[in-house]
Amino acid sequence: MQNKMYQVSTLQALALGYSRAVISVEELIKEGDTGLGTFEDVNGEMIVMDGNCFRADQDGNVERVSLGTGVPFAAVAKLNGEQQFPLKNMPDISAIRTELTKKIEERFGLNSMHVVKIDGVFDKVDARSEAPYRSHHITLKEVLGKTQRAFVFENIPGSLVGVYFPDYMDGINMPGWHLHFLSEDRHKGGHVFDVSLREGTAKVDKITNIFINLPKEAAFDTYSLKQDLQEEIKSVE
Repeated sequence: MQNKMYQVSTLQALALGYSRAVISVEELIKEGDTGLGTFEDVNGEMIVMDGNCFRADQDGNVERVSLGTGVPFAAVAKLNGEQQFPLKNMPDISAIRTELTKKIEERFGLNSMHVVKIDGVFDKVDARSEAPYRSHHITLKEVLGKTQRAFVFENIPGSLVGVYFPDYMDGINMPGWHLHFLSEDRHKGGHVFDVSLREGTAKVDKITNIFINLPKEAAFDTYSLKQDLQEEIKSVE
């Protein structure tokens, strides 16, 4: 079965400050039921799960967003759960990423993209989100420096959703695993810095096609996307 990663703009463009809407949430969720991104003017962290789109605000509170909400950057796919396996006693995000990488390597997937969802009980989730900041050519790092807040959830059932991009796609998206959290009651969430998982189940799909929907307006061409932003993107992550 052919599956594709549907991406809006590029991470490099977002990192350089292109945060205008490219498409709407309604258009996005037609293309994929699982994934992540952000909203126009970097207004919070996006979690797409089970075909619904949620926003985590600056305090980690979550709401389902309206279909007309603008999307400047996102990556989604349809999750089928081709590969499923249990996870237990994962002390930090590094352990989870290592285990996920091992599982996709076993199936010769390191040079492909993947979408993942992990349902479980989490001892701790260290996360962040941000308030909107209307700007052009103000870098994401600067914006987050002004608007980002971190928060911690403890002893909480929920899900991690995320995407994996191989190293050679650096700039299109972030290499490796990028994860967002949504609580089971759909009230809490955000971009994940660190997480400890008591036990859960991972579903992973390998993806070998990508469609990138680039911004159409002329302003997009005023951004120098040839810059090496690897360190900047790492510091934001």
